[in-house]
Amino acid sequence: MEQIAEKKKAIFESTLELVKDNGFHGTPMSMVAKNAGVAAGTIYHYFESKENLLCELFSYIRKQMIEAVQQGDDESIPYKDRFFGVCMNLYWFYINNPNVLKFFEQFVNSPYNEKGSMSDDFNSLLFNFYQKGIKSGQIRNVTPEIASVLAHGNVITMAKIHTFGKIAFEDTDLKQILQILWNGMTNNQSTDQDT
Repeated sequence: MEQIAEKKKAIFESTLELVKDNGFHGTPMSMVAKNAGVAAGTIYHYFESKENLLCELFSYIRKQMIEAVQQGDDESIPYKDRFFGVCMNLYWFYINNPNVLKFFEQFVNSPYNEKGSMSDDFNSLLFNFYQKGIKSGQIRNVTPEIASVLAHGNVITMAKIHTFGKIAFEDTDLKQILQILWNGMTNNQSTDQDT
């Protein structure tokens, strides 16, 4: 991922933290600047408006998610192992970045998301990944969008349950959940638990 200025990164992190606590409407640019430790004028050097800041923050996070998905992914290993790897990478991204979950919930349901979050590079990456599984017969013959929503939606739910203190999943729990998800998505209706 391209390097960004430390001040810009501080503004992004400050925005995530404040949005989690105050929502979009309760987080003015002046508050973001103060929390980030930058002058009020500095924030406008990087972002012309709050809308611009929120949209760039969304893109910045999505680039981080692409890196998380691709981390350790190896096309030479079996697709099932890649599926587990992609899901676990996303799960740990959300666990390590809990403010992202709150930000996304607000962003995707806001007017700032006018072009739709389903049409970005991150979703294209997931759609292509699931398309390969569908074409190879590993995943049921559905659209890659359906496969992506099913898998990613479950990963988000797992992360929310963990992050908001409902259940602390052990590694074996995560593998079991992903095995059940895999069993539901695959053409092979085996229910093996040897993951």
